Amino acid sequence: MRIAISGKSGCGNTTVSTMVAEALGYPLINFTFRNLAKEKGVDFWDFCRMAEQDDSIDRELDARQVAMALAQQDCVLGSRLAIWVLKEADLKVYLTATSEVRARRIQAREGGSLAQKLEETIRRDAQDSARYMRIYGIDNSDTSAAHLVIDTDGKTPEEICGIISARARPAR
Repeated sequence: MRIAISGKSGCGNTTVSTMVAEALGYPLINFTFRNLAKEKGVDFWDFCRMAEQDDSIDRELDARQVAMALAQQDCVLGSRLAIWVLKEADLKVYLTATSEVRARRIQAREGGSLAQKLEETIRRDAQDSARYMRIYGIDNSDTSAAHLVIDTDGKTPEEICGIISARARPAR
């Protein structure tokens, strides 16, 4: 079974994808902008700005993720666009959370002020959404591609993992 998990920054994609992969014993594929920026030796925010001008960056990232997932019989792919780009996914999950909750989570992970992280989160959402629409015609706020939509506000990663794992197991 291939499971695709998507959501905007701070929704818990990485944490939940990791936990689901571990719970099910599946390989995790979580190759992100941060990974690609590091691989290319570029600061993350500089890389994000580069991607605004160069669509090949998104296309490379997404193509590599899909190729990694298709090389596996069973896997969990966690990425912003996983539910749209991994057409072969057996279970597509979209995680949601308010901008404020996501900014608090990002602040806990990265530091900085809450106001700064909220502003960065809102700016990144707008930039990502515009880029995905321009490149792929994907509205990353439209959850209709998902089999399962989970509001992560007020839920622990363990609870979210449990919901996804329970949905995945009967399908095996």
